[in-house]
Amino acid sequence: MLLRISVLRFSALAALAAGLVFAQAPDQPAGSTTLAVTGDVPMPLMLKADDLAKMTRETASIPEQDGTKVEYEGVPLREILKRAGAPLGNQLRGKSLASYVVAKAHDGYQVVFTLGELDAAFGNEQILVADKRDGKPLFGYQGPFRLVCPNDKAGARSVRMLETLEFVRLQK
Repeated sequence: MLLRISVLRFSALAALAAGLVFAQAPDQPAGSTTLAVTGDVPMPLMLKADDLAKMTRETASIPEQDGTKVEYEGVPLREILKRAGAPLGNQLRGKSLASYVVAKAHDGYQVVFTLGELDAAFGNEQILVADKRDGKPLFGYQGPFRLVCPNDKAGARSVRMLETLEFVRLQK
């Protein structure tokens, strides 16, 4: 009986400690502090927040579920892909149109974007790699990097805790 009470006390203490760690988690960045651009690109990249801060910046306003607006700031995804040497602009013809980007999150979540929807001459979708929300760095489970897709009807492709952009070329 004494052993059972000790085990119950230990379990309660362990649960309390886990709760305290979880409660502190939103202040800690959950994702990597580096964004990797990998795959079939001529210049793979490892970008930090300082690198993104020096690139072309845009903002996007997104409605929250309660109707309030949140403003995200970051770098257009197409600019990051250009820097890695992805075929955009005049190079996006023929076989290059069968290329796509897989955005991967810290928790394993993945979504896909085609180059055609990102390129200014085709879909011209504004997709941001955001690092700020309402002028402040992204918090805990959101960042430090997040894809923001302001024109999507559903928010499922707004990947939080973004860690990797993998470029895939189907036809070489």
